[in-house]
Amino acid sequence: MTEKTPDKVDMEKIVSLCRRRGFIFPSSEIYGGLSSCWDYGPLGVELKRNVKEAWWRAMVQERDDMVGLDASILMHPQTWAASGHLEGFADPLVECKNCHLRWRSDEVAGNRCPSCGGELTESRMFNLMFKTFMGPVEEDAAVVYLRPETAQGMFVNFQNVLNTTRKRLPFGIAQIGKAFRNEITTGNFIFRSREFEQMEIEFFVKPGSDGEWFNYWLEERLQWYTKLGIKKEHLRPREHGKEELSHYSRRTVDINYLFPMGWAELEGIANRGDFDLGQHASSSGKDLSYFDEETKEHFLPYIIEPSAGVDRSVLAFLCDAYDEEADNGEIRVLLHLHPSLAPFKVAVLPLSRRENLVKVAKEVSADLRRHWMVSYDDAQSIGRRYRRQDEIGTPFSVTIDFQSLEDNQVTIRERDTMNQIRVPIPELQKTLTAKLAGEDLFVLPPGGQVWKEEKRK
Repeated sequence: MTEKTPDKVDMEKIVSLCRRRGFIFPSSEIYGGLSSCWDYGPLGVELKRNVKEAWWRAMVQERDDMVGLDASILMHPQTWAASGHLEGFADPLVECKNCHLRWRSDEVAGNRCPSCGGELTESRMFNLMFKTFMGPVEEDAAVVYLRPETAQGMFVNFQNVLNTTRKRLPFGIAQIGKAFRNEITTGNFIFRSREFEQMEIEFFVKPGSDGEWFNYWLEERLQWYTKLGIKKEHLRPREHGKEELSHYSRRTVDINYLFPMGWAELEGIANRGDFDLGQHASSSGKDLSYFDEETKEHFLPYIIEPSAGVDRSVLAFLCDAYDEEADNGEIRVLLHLHPSLAPFKVAVLPLSRRENLVKVAKEVSADLRRHWMVSYDDAQSIGRRYRRQDEIGTPFSVTIDFQSLEDNQVTIRERDTMNQIRVPIPELQKTLTAKLAGEDLFVLPPGGQVWKEEKRK
């Protein structure tokens, strides 16, 4: 029996939506843009912040074996010598002799330029780190690098964290931060860019327990995505073969996602063994071992590293949430974003701009803003405003109509079903809290009533 291929969305539709609704813009667009650099707009910055907060909540706040860190982007150059980045953090590069475009040689078939058909040069290694200078003099002694990953900041701070938190193995250090890679070929929107953000964990364990913890973190990370709305059939673990393992890795599994361009890495989970602490201990001359009080022995912990890209996660959540459906002869575009990720949790929509309605709507909006990000929209028809909120993923819309002036009630419309209930304004915040937490729309508060129930397939 042939396995059904999961559906995937068109990337052009995602890019168009992001541009049209203010999720993501090309960087420096008025000057023609800067290749593979992106600016997150008013909605995009909220979505990105919500993704990071959901990760931090699950990985740090709700656990007692994890602490956070925010290491500097600029680190001592010896860090990158010890880690192997100065010598080995490179990709094979070829250049077109005609148009001088550069390509990764492992992504080009044959010896002809994919752009103009010109002849390509022999492959050579190209270091991906951005180099800059610290201080006023541009000399070799002043060379520093923009970090290509956040991990090294956690390794070099291992003893600092251990001494200040008094954590016992197993425990982890979590970090969210910017990283920079001078990628040869970029593209696929925000999937691969030269400036990006990572959500990384370095989980320190006793040697011998690393296999068990690796399997634990693989399952834990898969569940995080599905709990936030990613379809299970759109996720696929991919084991690295021995020939493709990084020099430090004892085992690596990618969590691949079905992006519009096909299956590609969303997150990587690696068993780094004791390579990193060993390298930095040797290079710095500092003792980075752990003392086990039970066995009275010193050893270098093994490290399990779940490493996710913030930008790739944002793209995956957008792709998985995107939907189109027929509605009264038109196409309704909507984002089925999980409520915790949606840029706005609630939209407040006065039926008209009449002063008496606007007064109530502004009061309702101000009250709800103390709890969530709220969109206030009074332009065009109520139907168009509903569609705008559907398209940006707002889970609930609150409408203030002329009857609200008489009964002090408002309607709540659910994004996905378009069903509506009517509730007293004093019960509104409590009701929305319950609905955003997953309560069925038709579980009514005191004084509430079903207002509209769509007959949907």
